[in-house]
Amino acid sequence: MHTETTLTLIQILEKTVSPDRNELEAAETYLDHAAVTNFTTFIKMLSDVLVAGGNSQVARMAAGLQLKNHLTSKDPTLKQQYQQRWLALPEDIRLYIKKNILTAIGTENSRPSSAAQCVAYVAVAELPVGQWNDLIPILVENVVNAQSTELKKEATLEAIGYICQEIDAEVLTEQSNPILTAIIHGMRSIETSNHVRLAATQALLNSLEFTKANFDKENERNFIMEVVCEATQSSDMRISVAALQCLVKILSLYYQYMEPYMGQALFPITLEAMKSDVDEISLQGIEFWSNVSDEEIDLAIEEVEAAEAGRPPARTSRFYARGALQYLAPVLMQKLTKQDDTEDELEWNPSKAASVCLMLLSNCCEDEVVPHVLPFINSNIKNENWRYREAALMAFGSILGGLEANTLKPLVEKAMPTLIEAMYDSSVAVRDTAAWTFGRICEIVPEAAINETYLKPLLESLVNGLKAEPRVAANVCWAFTGLAEAAYEAADCGDSNQPKTYCMSKYFDFIVQRLLETTDRQDAAQHNLRSAAYEALMEMVKNSPTDCYVTVQKTTMVILERLQQVLQMENHISSQADRSQFNDLQSLLCATLQSVLRKVTPEDAPQISDAIMTALLTMFAGNAGKAGGVQEDALMAVSTLVEVLGEGFLKYMDAFKRYLYVGLKNHQEYQVCIAAVGLTGDICRALKSKVLPYCDEIIVLLLENLGDPSIHRSVKPQILSVFGDIALSIGPDFAKYFDVVMQMLLQASNAQVDRNDYDMVEYLGELRESVLEAYTGIIQGLKGSTGEVRSDVALVEPHVPAIVTFMMQVACEPERTDGHMSVIAGLTGDLCTVFGQRVLPLLETRPLLDLLQAARRSRTPRTKALANWATKEIRKLKHQTPLTS
Repeated sequence: MHTETTLTLIQILEKTVSPDRNELEAAETYLDHAAVTNFTTFIKMLSDVLVAGGNSQVARMAAGLQLKNHLTSKDPTLKQQYQQRWLALPEDIRLYIKKNILTAIGTENSRPSSAAQCVAYVAVAELPVGQWNDLIPILVENVVNAQSTELKKEATLEAIGYICQEIDAEVLTEQSNPILTAIIHGMRSIETSNHVRLAATQALLNSLEFTKANFDKENERNFIMEVVCEATQSSDMRISVAALQCLVKILSLYYQYMEPYMGQALFPITLEAMKSDVDEISLQGIEFWSNVSDEEIDLAIEEVEAAEAGRPPARTSRFYARGALQYLAPVLMQKLTKQDDTEDELEWNPSKAASVCLMLLSNCCEDEVVPHVLPFINSNIKNENWRYREAALMAFGSILGGLEANTLKPLVEKAMPTLIEAMYDSSVAVRDTAAWTFGRICEIVPEAAINETYLKPLLESLVNGLKAEPRVAANVCWAFTGLAEAAYEAADCGDSNQPKTYCMSKYFDFIVQRLLETTDRQDAAQHNLRSAAYEALMEMVKNSPTDCYVTVQKTTMVILERLQQVLQMENHISSQADRSQFNDLQSLLCATLQSVLRKVTPEDAPQISDAIMTALLTMFAGNAGKAGGVQEDALMAVSTLVEVLGEGFLKYMDAFKRYLYVGLKNHQEYQVCIAAVGLTGDICRALKSKVLPYCDEIIVLLLENLGDPSIHRSVKPQILSVFGDIALSIGPDFAKYFDVVMQMLLQASNAQVDRNDYDMVEYLGELRESVLEAYTGIIQGLKGSTGEVRSDVALVEPHVPAIVTFMMQVACEPERTDGHMSVIAGLTGDLCTVFGQRVLPLLETRPLLDLLQAARRSRTPRTKALANWATKEIRKLKHQTPLTS
């Protein structure tokens, strides 16, 4: 290694913290170039700079940071690439660097340790592939060795913490004992260094997932709990907070073991933490009881499900929340009065946490919460101090979700006059919470909001609130969202799907105009007001009765005009911030356009469709059309137009198809691709056989997507379903695509996933449902819609055994859904009608007959109807004269 080169590197590394922008950029360019030119030499030299104690602190820190950044990344794909690149290095190089970074641990004077991060990210690459097996013993020895310095213990525990945080739990399961030994050794109260105790406590927090075997053993569990509870009492606030975070996580992971500790330790420790004036400590105390409530809500659901299935529940609730409620409620009320004076809605504080905890306690303890909260509300709702008025409102709004209907309705109706009065309060915080409370009422007990006694004054107070500060107006918009749905649901539909009128009809036009004005407010970018107002507008339109149609027509034209105006602004946008707002506005207008289009009558739709399509095509063609979010929303707006126009959409296909294909090719922004795939299905259903001229291109693009391993997995089930839509649309013409599509479906039928990964199991369920839907569409499409079965369907016959085997496989799955049952029942009926008795021996199997029996008991009408039909078709075949061989 040339000393001269190393000295140059040290000087460059020191310039990475230079206040001079030119020096900083030059240093970054040099380092990037060095990494590309000779990566192996570069990272070797970085490890040399890091390990040499004589180098400046800045150079060593920068070397560690550079090395770490070449070992890991926040981007999962890059991270994997970096790990593979590291593993591909010659072994002697890796050993050399590992020796350096391990030697550097405990020799730095800066915190946190750069060497600890480097050790951790090399470990994250090597341990899962069975390499660097002596690392954990070395790290444990560093911590427990009496000769180790404070810095060495601290940095080692940091490394252990990073490894535990980043690596899959199963990789470390076998090493959990020594890791835990080191961590607990560092956490003990006899440890004199708070730096070491803090690093150990944070490492424990990261290691709790894979210490199940230790928590399963009572003596080990007792020792861990004793050390953690002891650490919560540390005079160092950071240690106390980290230990409380451990308790929060332990409760969630090991609830079933907590009973011996709850009364004598966990309850008093967390209650005192809640009362603390130190926000960080108070937040953890509140979080603990939020988690208890969450856990016990889940256990109550599990108990109901187990009872319905006629089995005992796997775990049972200990009802800690109910037992603690009388002690928790007064503390939470007091915390509600400690509001932050600033308006920062992103700032999490004990007052906000107390509101969430109260909601969860209410959901968990239901009506039992009322006597502990109502006295506080009654005595403070008109308090002279705004903090107490706001806290009383917040408490009221927070408990609504858990109450029984017969408690809830009279409580809310009695409070309505006071709540309406609060909308005119002198305090913005009180008005804000009053508006939020109305939002909660409209969501939870809507019938109280549309009570004719209070409806007029309520609407007046809400419309008045639209002119208030953005935070208040945004909550008012949310209230209108719920109110619109409540009024619509309560209206009498008579014989039609849509009511002729409802309780808000005479106010409808006025409210819609005020909402449109709100979207145009100068300060509408604050507190998400613009999007809240557009969402309220969408809900008002979506839930509008027939006698409000004139306003819907007017609103459609207003939205269209706004979209046209916005598109003309495209070329006048210079800054990134303006571009972002411009894109957001286009997305909102597209979403609102969808909402109004769905209400437009089939007679009116063709009169405005040219103008709408022209605007959408302009959007696709412009710069904004290249932004993922805008592209997705515009595709969904086209989808609604297709829905409304049906075959009438054909005249736009030639102009629009290129943008559909662009969406289908957008593999990077998978949400856009999903929207394009969904729209393809809509177009097929609308145009029927007239979609044929576009099918060659569409099928090629869909097959390309299926063959691309980098495309997001959620796109693939959507594509498989669309094959069924295409087959249904073009009927016998699908024969030319049959072989290649069938090959893809059979391949997808055989997909397997890790059964321990819930997300992948859910994905497999979606994939299988889509395969079944595709088979259904293909069989129905080739069979034809007339009474006679067309000969083209014979193409399917050789594959019927494989299709039925797949149906049985899905039928036997424990993760079988109602959707699976529905589509299997439909497919069973189709196979009977198309192939007759030839298919009967395949279908008369225990898994399929059991599935049909379960589907006939389904609560979903469609599933039930399909199962009854399929059962009749099987019976019909059984009673026919057998075919002669």
